[in-house]
Amino acid sequence: MDTTDYSEMLPVVNEQGEVTGKTTRKEAHGKLRPLHPVVHLHVFNSRGELYLQKRPQWKDVQPGKWDTATGGHVGYGESIENALVREVAEELGITGFAPVFLGRYTFESDVERELVHVFRTLYDGPVTPDANELDGGRFWSADEIAEAMGKGVLTPNFESEYKRFFLCKQ
Repeated sequence: MDTTDYSEMLPVVNEQGEVTGKTTRKEAHGKLRPLHPVVHLHVFNSRGELYLQKRPQWKDVQPGKWDTATGGHVGYGESIENALVREVAEELGITGFAPVFLGRYTFESDVERELVHVFRTLYDGPVTPDANELDGGRFWSADEIAEAMGKGVLTPNFESEYKRFFLCKQ
């Protein structure tokens, strides 16, 4: 069930991440596509496997596909760090993790423009995906991810981010 609040206020930012205004979530995914910040967390376990979430069928963007463990909007007036902690707790029930900042980049699609702040963490504790937010999730091996690439199983955003931050590091 879609519990998204489309009137939620989001910051509008420039390429450096400086807030230049605000917009609603609905407008952020509308015709004008203002640049707005989001956070992504890649959760690895000690075996080197990467946790991916399954997007529910009701999502308006990439329904039913496997995606980054956590991804979410930064609220207006919220720090990147606070948004990351909030989103990870909401989506996966994970608290007390140690995020490592990897970088940021601009992602554009037909429905949005996001300034993506990318983090990773090592985590071997329990993961409890929120059924109101996700359609489950699991840890994937590097071989499983490689096999799924380009086959419409993973979101294009995840695929490009994985290539950018992890394939070049191996």
